[in-house]
Amino acid sequence: METHTDLIELLQHARHVAVLTGAGVSAESGIPTFRDAQTGMWAQFDPEELASPAGFRRNPRLIWEWYAWRRELVAKAEPNPGHLALAELERRVPRLTLITQNVDGLHQRAGSAAPIELHGNIGRVTCSAEGVVIEQWDEAGDELPPRCPRCGAHLRPDVVWFGELLPEEAMAAAWDAARSCDLFLSIGTSGLVEPAASLPRVALQSGATVVVINLDVTTAARPPLYTINARSGELLPKLLRAAWPT
Repeated sequence: METHTDLIELLQHARHVAVLTGAGVSAESGIPTFRDAQTGMWAQFDPEELASPAGFRRNPRLIWEWYAWRRELVAKAEPNPGHLALAELERRVPRLTLITQNVDGLHQRAGSAAPIELHGNIGRVTCSAEGVVIEQWDEAGDELPPRCPRCGAHLRPDVVWFGELLPEEAMAAAWDAARSCDLFLSIGTSGLVEPAASLPRVALQSGATVVVINLDVTTAARPPLYTINARSGELLPKLLRAAWPT
């Protein structure tokens, strides 16, 4: 941990930490990325066919079954040490805003209080017509997707598909966090998908220190930007233990 002494001190003195997590964090729990999950029978489909409003209109049953299969994968997964470390960090610093591109709900299961879900949550479903979250639905019925009990429209997973805008309220909260934090951690995300990819840049421009942690970067320290090639499930617990020894 000698090479991360500056980062340890930043954690100890941070007033507001903003965290952006991506697929790399969930991968450590065994959850494949969207495209990695396209194995077996799913490999024959174009990704946008499985995750777009147009694909849902053409074949709603296929899309429902694809997401039902992915929900089963998520249900079998457990939060990893990276998820748990972020939940612990939330208890250690005065303020933490957790922003995630993941839809698996593992941050909540790890104990994070209220993550901002930019891409929705695969465990929820909404009415395809009204957009309201439906708490209960009949998965075992004759018709798939099930129908909305309010209006009779098909239900759909509460996730953001290709061609859809990110939730306005969630994105606004993410921008606010990037502008107001003094430390921004970008973890397990490629930094290529907009608009989330702009959040670390906004944080830098607003005067924050930015730390990028993933397996696609070279470890370097050029304050106020740090890049660390590491798995979050290995690095984050070590940082916390160093910052707050028990």
